[in-house]
Amino acid sequence: MTSTEAYIVLNMIAKVGPIRLRHMLDALESPENILRSSVDRLTRLEGVSRVIAEGIADWENQIDLTAELKRIEAYGCHILTPEDPLYPVPLRNIYDAPFVLYLHGSIQERDHHGISMVGSRRTTSYGRELGRKLAYQMAQAGVTIVSGGARGIDTAAHQGALRAGGRTIAVLGSGLDIVYPAENRVLFDQVASQGAVITQFPFGRKADRQTFPIRNRIVAGMSLGTLVVEANCSSGALITANLAVDYGRQVFAVPGRVDASYCNGSATGPYQKWSQAM
Repeated sequence: MTSTEAYIVLNMIAKVGPIRLRHMLDALESPENILRSSVDRLTRLEGVSRVIAEGIADWENQIDLTAELKRIEAYGCHILTPEDPLYPVPLRNIYDAPFVLYLHGSIQERDHHGISMVGSRRTTSYGRELGRKLAYQMAQAGVTIVSGGARGIDTAAHQGALRAGGRTIAVLGSGLDIVYPAENRVLFDQVASQGAVITQFPFGRKADRQTFPIRNRIVAGMSLGTLVVEANCSSGALITANLAVDYGRQVFAVPGRVDASYCNGSATGPYQKWSQAM
């Protein structure tokens, strides 16, 4: 088993997140050693309960690695781990960086100088148009636009970068084989041709309320800063913005009408936290 294959297995085991995996690697040195360890050895490690240890030790009865490798090959994607020189440098530097990235398209060195653009799914025509315009201008200047591939501002950000002939990266909250939202199938193909579609989730994993916050941390960690275009106070875009602050990245917000609820998140939401960090 290769190191990459071992990372794929660990990424598919429930409750083995990046922070816990990092602690295990500090003690056992390699992902292969983790999978070869006994339950008793694993439970002596920080943050590893007996349930988690048993899940790791019994991985061959739970995880079909051969099938996942076949899906990876059939889809034509690549797997990046922190050991890979192509692994995004800004993402490598966050404390909970994913140990596996499924990549459709390509990552280039210039993508390390990116800006994340986020906002509400339910947005106004003004927000969408401004999102496309800002993404177009930044992409034309050589900035890679990173977003989450969702409806609304995310879609506008990718569209603007594509129109400029620039680079853009879509981070999914599902496996690569699941197109969500369904109407963005063509958009994701275009993004992969001018950048990359990436996810930490294995094939077959559907998007849900748990996967989107996990996705958001990659959106925030992939770039030097995050721009909130239009968001209300309950928008998941604010999760991304707050994560960017936690990672020591800059956060920007497009001004909106102060009396409009669809702008409250970007105008007054976690403004105090952002301003203190800048």
